[in-house]
Amino acid sequence: MTSHSRPVRTRFAPSPTGFLHIGGARTALFSWAFARHHGGQFVLRIEDTDLARSTPQAVQAILDGMQWLGLDYDEGPFYQTKRMARYREVIDRMLAEGTAYRCYTRAEELEALREAQRARGEKPRYDGRWRPEAGKTLPAPPADVPPVIRFRNPVDGTVAWDDLAKGRIEISNAELDDFIIARADGTPTYNFCVVVDDLDMNITHVIRGDDHVNNTPRQINLLAALGAEIPQYAHLSMILGDDGAKLSKRHGAVSVMQYHEDGYLPDAVINYLARLGWSHGDDEIFSRQQLCEWFSLERLTPSAAQFNTEKLDWLNAHYIKHAAAAALAADCRERLAARGIATDALALESLIALYQERTSRLTTLADEIAAYCQDPRQNADYAALVAEHFNAAARAALAALRDALTALPDGEWQAETLSAAIKTVLKAHGLKMPQLAIPLRIALLGKTHTPSIDAVLAAFGRNAVLTRLQTALQE
Repeated sequence: MTSHSRPVRTRFAPSPTGFLHIGGARTALFSWAFARHHGGQFVLRIEDTDLARSTPQAVQAILDGMQWLGLDYDEGPFYQTKRMARYREVIDRMLAEGTAYRCYTRAEELEALREAQRARGEKPRYDGRWRPEAGKTLPAPPADVPPVIRFRNPVDGTVAWDDLAKGRIEISNAELDDFIIARADGTPTYNFCVVVDDLDMNITHVIRGDDHVNNTPRQINLLAALGAEIPQYAHLSMILGDDGAKLSKRHGAVSVMQYHEDGYLPDAVINYLARLGWSHGDDEIFSRQQLCEWFSLERLTPSAAQFNTEKLDWLNAHYIKHAAAAALAADCRERLAARGIATDALALESLIALYQERTSRLTTLADEIAAYCQDPRQNADYAALVAEHFNAAARAALAALRDALTALPDGEWQAETLSAAIKTVLKAHGLKMPQLAIPLRIALLGKTHTPSIDAVLAAFGRNAVLTRLQTALQE
């Protein structure tokens, strides 16, 4: 697979007509990992020649998605709209060499041609009426028809390549017509620009979705006409949703940055994407470094990959569990700040440590921490919980615990000491742990379930605990 005489160079070439979605991100990841595995170069190219649909916002969304995923590129981003002079230069050369020609067929003529072909049960295709041939006399070009430029595709033989994902593919040149490489207004077409870019950027391996298989024979013929060394191609199978249907917005085909918004870590997304159509034995969890060390196109899965949100959540939970508390605290602080919630008064890393083994998303983690920043009485269920759990015995025990905690020296505000204080109150009042712990959780956080209550008290801090206890006892 790496028998090329040139150093490995891959590219990711998205069209900025929308966001960077999971399918595109996987293509970028595999291209990046292949280049890194071989010590090669990874190029980012923005294919923005569709001026009607390309937007600066979409370009920025692609760049943001790449940055968040940590897919660093060695060259680029290159923009096709800034390479128009180069495309015109190549087209002029092809016209001069006879590998391209001007076609003056009117739109209504083409439509009539296609209708007649369909009526005969034939595949609609251009019939080469303006193609120069030996002994063929062409009519005078009509003055009122701006010509398109067509590639003079070979008429005999086949286009064949050993696809690094799909195996041997052969397509007869008889199936291909002389496709347009420049429109009547002079703008070059997709297949032409891709070829010139891959040629100029010395791309050795093209890794992309299998929706591009039909473009490949045309691009190979163009490259051959330009005397270029043909890249090796790997066309990745599609990604299906959880339900086996084509991936859609409701199960994955959303912006990569939406995964950030939804509380996923980039390392978890990278790990998950790598397993969508590629494997290394039974390994499910691995680092970026391991991915680059192991990655090879021989391990691509030929069948369609299936997106599984539960599996992604499982991976994300693993990465959250093993993440540094400081990094999670920084993320949580940012998420809560966006909600207008300040966390300056909290021992945030200590609180994070209580929850990071209990959550699969950073959004849930932020929700848990938010409770420490807000009055528990804001919980819609607070009054009902107080009515249910704050009986006379619970109130007496809470008051006794408040007094015991008030008497604790600052240096003894630790989980072990707090646990001992709770047990002393339980014994003195003849209660079991839930009879005190549940009212205490309601008083502090407006909920009945939290991590170990002594750890919560320790992380929450003396002032906040005593203030909320006093407020609850006045209810």
